[in-house]
Amino acid sequence: MITRLGRLLSVLLGVWALVPHPATGQSLPSEPISLAGGRVTVGGDASVSTSTNADTDGWYNYTDYGHNTLRLVRLAVATEVRLSSRVSVLAQLRTDNWDAVRPYALYVRVRPWAARAFDVQIGRIPPTFGAFARRSYTGTDNPVIGYPLAYQYLTSLRPDAVPATADDLLRMRGVGWRPRFPLGSMSTTTGVPLVSAFQWDTGVQAHLHAKAFDVSAAVTTGTLSDPNVRDNNSGRQVAGRLALRPAFGLLVGFSAARGPFLADHVTTALPAGVSDRNLTQRAFGMDVEYSRDHWLLRAEGVVSAWRLPAVEAPLLDGSVWARSLSIEGRYTLWPGIFAAGRYDTLGFSQVRGSTVTDAWDAPVQRLEVGGGYYLQRNVIGKVTYQHNWRATPFAPALGVWAGQVQFWF
Repeated sequence: MITRLGRLLSVLLGVWALVPHPATGQSLPSEPISLAGGRVTVGGDASVSTSTNADTDGWYNYTDYGHNTLRLVRLAVATEVRLSSRVSVLAQLRTDNWDAVRPYALYVRVRPWAARAFDVQIGRIPPTFGAFARRSYTGTDNPVIGYPLAYQYLTSLRPDAVPATADDLLRMRGVGWRPRFPLGSMSTTTGVPLVSAFQWDTGVQAHLHAKAFDVSAAVTTGTLSDPNVRDNNSGRQVAGRLALRPAFGLLVGFSAARGPFLADHVTTALPAGVSDRNLTQRAFGMDVEYSRDHWLLRAEGVVSAWRLPAVEAPLLDGSVWARSLSIEGRYTLWPGIFAAGRYDTLGFSQVRGSTVTDAWDAPVQRLEVGGGYYLQRNVIGKVTYQHNWRATPFAPALGVWAGQVQFWF
């Protein structure tokens, strides 16, 4: 791990060393580095976030990699190599909190027609579904520090273990950082979010760009909440997105995805007579963005349904679903200074247990407000206050101040 981290740091320092540093003006690189006559482009970003609370009671801000988004040191290097006028290789290496260096993105982009804005991408590709995960590639377009609940908050569901009864699921309400179920893996690990913003899909994506719209479609391994490099079941996810630009400054997007959610070792361990067909995750999303003058406003809704096996009474008959809504805005107060905020709500469908009927996971709300200052065009500092509410008797609320400094080129 130390060797890999050292290599990544060396790349960052090496890229920085390649940039001329004038005696006056900006002292940090501010543009991607172009090499080999423009055939190779290298960029990067680094951010440091800290907070007044470690969140080890509520686990509101923890990710599927076990990191707290408000206490995160992130380094990333992105590279594009143009093999020809129509073929490029793109990659991004990333490490969080000095952990292992991971290939966040690694894919080949092919543009069959030079005169048409159409491309095919193969490998660990950009997200097809939704708006936030697509913007989080660089991490520089987040008006606050935390992430939307749909893309980060850990539910109690796991692809490698499932409840046998509705009671098993209800017992895990609000403990998405360590859910345990009787069928499948007995290991202790995290649950999954509705959509993962921390792992990209692996597969094939086609994308068409036009003045008034964008269309993307992809076939990948894993699902939105559990993307995989290596397939853990016998199916594939199909996802699509349509983005419309009906007026200047306005964008409206629609997304959908469907794929098998449970790993093969879980479905093969189901009791005889229990169907393992259609144990899928299905999701639908809609997002809106509007910018005008000093304002930038966004809203995104996601509905996700997971089909779980009906094994024992009280049965989990049908799908359990979750719905989220995120509303955020940014207002430029003065040049280089802005105020921002985001409100999130995450709710869950009801299931009937042996003694109680309740939401299968604990509903959550989050409000984060704050602001930022551009120290230079590509160096920004942010301070926010985040408050979380959850409908559980333990750790029902969390209020935390957070700060972040981010640099990119």
